[in-house]
Amino acid sequence: MKVLKTTEKNSGVYLLEIQVREPIQIKAKKFLNHKFPKGFYYYSGSAQKNLQQRIERHLRKEKIIHWHVDHLTANPSAEIKTVFIANEANKILECEMIKTLQINFEMEIAVEGFGNGDCINCNSHLFYSKKKIDYNHLISLYQSIVRFIPSSK
Repeated sequence: MKVLKTTEKNSGVYLLEIQVREPIQIKAKKFLNHKFPKGFYYYSGSAQKNLQQRIERHLRKEKIIHWHVDHLTANPSAEIKTVFIANEANKILECEMIKTLQINFEMEIAVEGFGNGDCINCNSHLFYSKKKIDYNHLISLYQSIVRFIPSSK
């Protein structure tokens, strides 16, 4: 069953908005001592193929934990509220979005080294805010971006 539609190339960059309702700790060895306070987390990722399947995987609670972000998205206290998708965007946009979160939304790095194992430009691909971002502002910066709101079903 397809949850969302992507372009024929089925590739691009995405930004997950994850709301954590209660403070949590995750089981990833690298982050065992880090507490994730309640609030909103923004994770930038990319899929140069199978973008639709990647996002659908992120939306599932039941999954084999593979990436750092899986520890958050599988947690019962966390919920993906919005997914911003830049269809067919180059992987470079993944890092540009991170810089945009820092500069335009004054976000802080949630934890160093999270989700950026294949990136030499960023200290993290996960950012934190006590409140959610202004969607209109983000969309005005990336006019080709699509906002997807996952169903609770």
